[in-house]
Amino acid sequence: MPSFRTLRTKFIAENPQILAEDVDFVLAERQNLTPSQYHLQLDQDLPKEQLTQIKKDLNKLHKGMSPQYIVGHAWFLGYSIDVHPGVLIPRFETEELVTWALDYLKDNSKVLDLGTGSGAITVALAKKDECKNINNIVYYASDITDSALRQSEENFLKFNLNDIITRKADVLIGLEKFDLIISNPPYIKNSEKDLMDQNVIKNEPEEALFAGADGLDFYRRFVKQVPKHLNKDGHFFLEFGFSQKDLLAELFAKELPEFTIEFKNDLAGKPRMVHGRWK
Repeated sequence: MPSFRTLRTKFIAENPQILAEDVDFVLAERQNLTPSQYHLQLDQDLPKEQLTQIKKDLNKLHKGMSPQYIVGHAWFLGYSIDVHPGVLIPRFETEELVTWALDYLKDNSKVLDLGTGSGAITVALAKKDECKNINNIVYYASDITDSALRQSEENFLKFNLNDIITRKADVLIGLEKFDLIISNPPYIKNSEKDLMDQNVIKNEPEEALFAGADGLDFYRRFVKQVPKHLNKDGHFFLEFGFSQKDLLAELFAKELPEFTIEFKNDLAGKPRMVHGRWK
């Protein structure tokens, strides 16, 4: 039997367009190995019963399928979130948004995960609030597509979050008032499509990625609707593209003068998050 290293080296040499980290992710996750365990076992022979499955996985990588879809899950703030093609894969950057929002989560709050996708944000908030002893939170998760809502509901059941209320909605239309709204909305410019990783374009839903000529279509609708959907002393937290801060600051100043707006950089030092609250 070949070792992990032999199979990995051969595959990467034959497929230079594929990231080595994607190969490592598939090999490790299929064997239920942590990254450190995987690297310690690189020179061990692959179990015979797993070799056929791994070769199928690598063939899917070769054909352009995202590694998270191949193994059926992605990691988000330490939680294994099930994902399938057609639902946005949760990103590490969004973990920072969730961590920021957690600082403002209070007992007896009503929370909306707007554009929930896989449900990763709701899962992380709900599990983390247990750790922080925050009580009596009512979670809503909304999305515009049925496939995303089905996937999110599967993840809520997986984590025994049986009280999450799901709603089909286009931005905030038809929804209620909340104490906290959080979202990783579409914000990529249509013109940037040709510059993106083709795995993303091929596998992930366009409605969760692209938002018009300047990427701000969602935010223009959101600022018109949010005053009617945020309770007194309420907060919203949104992710955005690192080049959009100035345009968003102008938009918020014009449309939400009664809100205090705070921007925050991600760990890479790029502006990626915004927090709004009533003055």
